[in-house]
Amino acid sequence: MKDTLNRIKEEALSIIASPDTDDAALEALRIKYLGKKGELTAVLRGMGQLSPEERPIVGQMANEVRAEIESALTEKKTALAASALDAQLLSEKLDVTVPGKKEKVGHRHPLTLVQRDMEEIFIGMGFSIAEGPEVEYDYYNFQALNIPENHPARDTQDTFYITDKILLRSQTSPVQARVMEAQKPPIRIISPGRVYRSDAMDATHSPLFHQMEGLVVDKGITMGDLKGMLETFAKTEFGEDTRIRFRPHHFPFTEPSAEVDISCFMCGGKGCRLCKGEGWIEILGAGMVHPNVLRNCGIDPEEYSGFAFGMGVERIAMLKYHIDDIRHFYENDVRFIEQF
Repeated sequence: MKDTLNRIKEEALSIIASPDTDDAALEALRIKYLGKKGELTAVLRGMGQLSPEERPIVGQMANEVRAEIESALTEKKTALAASALDAQLLSEKLDVTVPGKKEKVGHRHPLTLVQRDMEEIFIGMGFSIAEGPEVEYDYYNFQALNIPENHPARDTQDTFYITDKILLRSQTSPVQARVMEAQKPPIRIISPGRVYRSDAMDATHSPLFHQMEGLVVDKGITMGDLKGMLETFAKTEFGEDTRIRFRPHHFPFTEPSAEVDISCFMCGGKGCRLCKGEGWIEILGAGMVHPNVLRNCGIDPEEYSGFAFGMGVERIAMLKYHIDDIRHFYENDVRFIEQF
């Protein structure tokens, strides 16, 4: 048995020391010599055939062989792990002297720039921002705003219906109705946001666009207050020399109503390509809040009055940046966005 133990030790240590031995080979060696059915285990089980004098000698030798093999296995596994780690670090090393790749910095969209400019102007005049759902009830989008069912004004605001009573809002005016229901005057809010209409896409129309509407309700509010506020906005947004002009119009939710023009900031009102030779550019609609709208929202029109206005953010952006096609805003062309 001593010869067998010496053979086991020499074979095992030789395999372990071989440079070609990997983790899988080490595990196979451990099972072959030290496992439950291994060669060293078989020697220990055969010790019953030895004389009482030989058993302690062979037992001690067997334990020494096991200890040597286990120690060699541990050292080899440690060396293999260190070698694998060195190889990994070598393959993943970074050259910190190599110039880094420049990250592209995004640009704010021109519609975002214009909307934030507009918000800042109105916030400076004491307005607060109010928001509401884009998926809206027919009641708030039309009925509360003095546009009952079958009213002809609905034809110009044909939108996308989800059910008979739920739709994608065609204007941000529903926000005004919701605010008037929930808040007692004085009220001074703007309501920017996305709106939807069933329009074919062309250079000046889109089924999705952005509006900013405003509402003021208090005691003694007049058309003069509306004109003064819009004049301040126009001068701040388009230049101090800008003038405004009211033209009579009809909106179901305001009375009286007006289309509002600004003097062309390109030619000063003399006539050019931008204003199509007229010297004036239409930018928004406005008027005094209709008494029926105030009543629908629980406000007494005998005690309070107010004005409302609404303008397209795309319209303002196209004028400000001389953009001739609304589709540029939605095509996600980085070359276009990087100009702003």
